[in-house]
Amino acid sequence: IYVPEQGSVMVKGKLVPFIELGVGFNPELTGRENVYLNGALLGFTHEEIDAMYDDIVEFAELEDFMDQKLKNYSSGMQVRLAFSVAIKAQGDILVLDEVLAVGDEAFQRKCDDFFTKIKKDPTKTVILVTHSMDAVKRYCNKAILIKDGNIIASGDKDAVADQYTLENIRTDQKHSHPKKNEHPEGLNDRVPIFRFIPVSSTVANCSDTFKFDIEYEYNDDDGYIAIAMNDIKRGGIPYDSGQKNLKVQKGHHILHMEMPLSLFNNGEFRLVGSFRTENLEDDKRTDMIAYTNDDNSLLFAVRDKANTRDYALLNDRAMQMHLISYDSEK
Repeated sequence: IYVPEQGSVMVKGKLVPFIELGVGFNPELTGRENVYLNGALLGFTHEEIDAMYDDIVEFAELEDFMDQKLKNYSSGMQVRLAFSVAIKAQGDILVLDEVLAVGDEAFQRKCDDFFTKIKKDPTKTVILVTHSMDAVKRYCNKAILIKDGNIIASGDKDAVADQYTLENIRTDQKHSHPKKNEHPEGLNDRVPIFRFIPVSSTVANCSDTFKFDIEYEYNDDDGYIAIAMNDIKRGGIPYDSGQKNLKVQKGHHILHMEMPLSLFNNGEFRLVGSFRTENLEDDKRTDMIAYTNDDNSLLFAVRDKANTRDYALLNDRAMQMHLISYDSEK
C-alpha cells in the first residue's frame, strides 16, 4: 500500500488495505456518513458504496445506530463497523494486519464464517499479517515467515506456523552472562549447574513422547529435584512432581527424562525445576537451594491437528463426559 523503496509489486484487481481499525473514521460524522467516507478513501464511488451499504450494516449488526454520530459508539461498535466496511468492500485483494480478534464471540463466529467462505473463492486474495498461528492454520493456504526483514520459511502453512513457534520458544542466547566467579540467577556454589535440555523437537505432537535431559552439579549430599510444568497460554501448573520425587547424587550428572503428551491440547509450556534438601524440622518438607531461571528452564509447544478447541488443557481424546440418564420434571 506504500510506494516501495526498491523492487516492484504487481497488483491485479482492486486492493483494500486494512492496517488499523477505524483509520479514516470521523467521530463527528454519523455511522452512515463514515461508511461512505471510508469507502471513498478505499477508492470506491458513491454508487459502489450504495450497492454494498446494506451488506455492511447488516454484517456489523448496527442497523439502529447508523444515524448516530460515531463519537457516541462504543469502541466495540466502532470496531465492528470498521471491520465490516473492510471485508464487505468487495475488493479483489484484502490486506489485513492483526484485525481478526474483533467484537464479541457471536461477531467473531460471523467473521470466521466469512473467511472460511472467502478462502474457497478463487477470485479473492487475502493477505493476513498475524502473530496468531491458530489463524494461519485455520484460514491460510500458504504462509511466509519473515524475520528481521528476510523470508526464512515459505510454503506449507503448518510447517511455517511450527517454524514460527520454534523461533519464539528457543532459548534466547543474547542474555547477559554472569561475571567471573558469579553464578547465574538461581544457582550458587552448592548447585553451580542446573539446566533442562530438550532432546526431542520443542514442537511436539500428542502422539510423541517428549524427551529431555536435566544436567546438574551438586556439591552436597541428600538432594532432590522437583519439576513443575507451567501452562504459558492458559496459566496454571498442570503438573508438579512433588518435592521428594527425584533423589539425586552428589557430583556432575545428566538425567535422561521423558513424558507422554497424549493428554494435552495445543499450547505452550515451560518445564522448571528446583533443587531441594531435607528440612531438619519436618521430614515431610524440603528446602529449596537452587532453581532454574528463564535461560535454563525448557520451553516447548504441543501442536496437533486433531486438537480443535485449544482453550481447554485436556484434549477431547483424553477425557469426555457422557450422559448416563435424563430425568424430566412434570
